Amino acid sequence: MHRFDEQMGREAVDAVLSYAARRLRLDPAPLDGPLTPGEIADAAGPTITPGGLGLTAALEVYGDVLAPACLTTDHPRYLSFIPCAPTVEAAAFDVVVGSSSIYGGSWLEGAGAIHAENEALRWIADLVGMPASAGGVFVPGGTIGNLSALVAARHTARANAAPGTPRPWRVAATYGSHSSIQSALDVMDGEVVPVPVDERWRLTGPALRAVLEANDPATFFAVVATCGTTNFGIVDDLASVAEVCREYGLWFHVDGAYGGAGLAAPSVRPLYAGVEYADSFIVDPHKWLFAPFDCCALIYRDPATAQAAHTQKAGYLDVLTDAPQWNPTDYSVGLTRRARGLPLWFSLAVYGTDAYVRGIERTLEVAAFAEAEITRRPYTELLRERDLSVVVFRRIGWGPQDYHEWSNALLADEFAFVVPTVHDGETVTRFAVVNPRTTEADISAILDTMA
Repeated sequence: MHRFDEQMGREAVDAVLSYAARRLRLDPAPLDGPLTPGEIADAAGPTITPGGLGLTAALEVYGDVLAPACLTTDHPRYLSFIPCAPTVEAAAFDVVVGSSSIYGGSWLEGAGAIHAENEALRWIADLVGMPASAGGVFVPGGTIGNLSALVAARHTARANAAPGTPRPWRVAATYGSHSSIQSALDVMDGEVVPVPVDERWRLTGPALRAVLEANDPATFFAVVATCGTTNFGIVDDLASVAEVCREYGLWFHVDGAYGGAGLAAPSVRPLYAGVEYADSFIVDPHKWLFAPFDCCALIYRDPATAQAAHTQKAGYLDVLTDAPQWNPTDYSVGLTRRARGLPLWFSLAVYGTDAYVRGIERTLEVAAFAEAEITRRPYTELLRERDLSVVVFRRIGWGPQDYHEWSNALLADEFAFVVPTVHDGETVTRFAVVNPRTTEADISAILDTMA
């Protein structure tokens, strides 16, 4: 199986790369849609067999059965959850990463790849306003990014706690924070203490101070603010939250998994005032920075605090941990890692950062159009004015079943993917615009189906 055969090797490479090239050239790719487990099993048949299917048959099963049963997240009318819209160059370079057998966990084994990843991280750190000493790592997604940052925060707080004081186990956050914050605290055996939001549904310094005083500040080790909540795209009042964190000596973590990319857009950059004080920050390039899955940038103001929390110790790792070079696995949960930041780096290197600014601003233009169009139409209504590129609205007169039937029909026709969401007990729907290829005409066409 691992013996290189010139003819078989050439056939496998040619077949797989030819498939990848065809997929990358689709303009756009079909939206496609899910099948039931039984439908897939019947169409695919047994795929793992003692003798194997062979190259041609295996690729046919994938291309004809399995791939069409997966939604195309970079389709211009895929507007649910938070889409993924990689550039062709980023997606193509992911093929290079996968074929290169690079271990991206240590400088010894992946120095060139890590250098490139660190350049991409530096661009993001500069957008945030972090010092030149800041650094971090690309991890699989926002869940691992948030968990890793909070592990570093708790480790730092406990190391600095005065003798005889409680070992801090609490984190302050709002109900709008990502579900991964609660998940991280479940893993860490900690507690999320909710902070009430203001009239614009934001976390603010005064509300945070009140919660801290009511619950003993010594029991907290971090505060999580969000710049771009998943459901509404809300940016918290970062400046006032940062001030309270400094006052109480608390780690200030900013979750920008979706919305952090807006830091590159001059039109919305003022919303992020105060983010430069973050002790840790995440953003998912696979969401609004045009990289493929899976890629989250995790950056620390003082990487040494993360290194102290995350470096794994073992005799077989001494050759790495005793070296002075930058080892990405020292800054997050996990040891084994692929160089997942390389596709982002390659796309940035090809296009330059100005192109990224234009791409993000374009999505904001389309979101502004959607907001205006929803307001203009007599049968739709905004729930809240947008901060970034998520627009949440209701179809007046509809109940939950109406939304679900409408959404299912859009997908069944492979016309669009727009699913309902729930806010404050009410079923509504939303557009998440992160694909520069989504147009005003797409928005209008979808809204027309609600009439």
